[in-house]
Amino acid sequence: MLNKKIEDILNRQVEREGYSSLLYLSMASWAESSGYPGIAQWLYAQSNEELEHMLKFIHYINDRGGKAVIPGLDTPPSDWESVQALFEAVLKHEQFVTASINEIVTACIEENDHTTNNWVQWFVTEQIEEESSVQEILDKLALVGQHNMYMFDRDIMNMRSSGGSSEGE
Repeated sequence: MLNKKIEDILNRQVEREGYSSLLYLSMASWAESSGYPGIAQWLYAQSNEELEHMLKFIHYINDRGGKAVIPGLDTPPSDWESVQALFEAVLKHEQFVTASINEIVTACIEENDHTTNNWVQWFVTEQIEEESSVQEILDKLALVGQHNMYMFDRDIMNMRSSGGSSEGE
């Protein structure tokens, strides 16, 4: 059975995951309408993943005897000045979500809720992966600005795996 403090902080995360889904959906729409179908596809997938996270929190709260509250959500921004600015906003948002997950862990420790602490560790790991993935994209974008080094970076691994290596010769 969830205590009220844990139920409240988990319900706050329901709202944050829902907003994340809407934010990435808005970003995907911007990217798609700006001629970036690959970026849009990545962001649509992120939006769906955040919706799945929200549902995980809802089910967990209800399964543990609490009552999940479905919040109204703020309207996310709908325009970005560039792809770089968009992914910088993604990273900033993921860092915010990481801090929020860490607050849940802290609350679980304070409340001796080992069950919820154990359950939320999946999200701790997920946030490490999310931040790393977005940072990798930002790194690739930095290479694009350096005379299309991104293409070289992408192609060099193909050269190695296609037998073009001179190793051992």
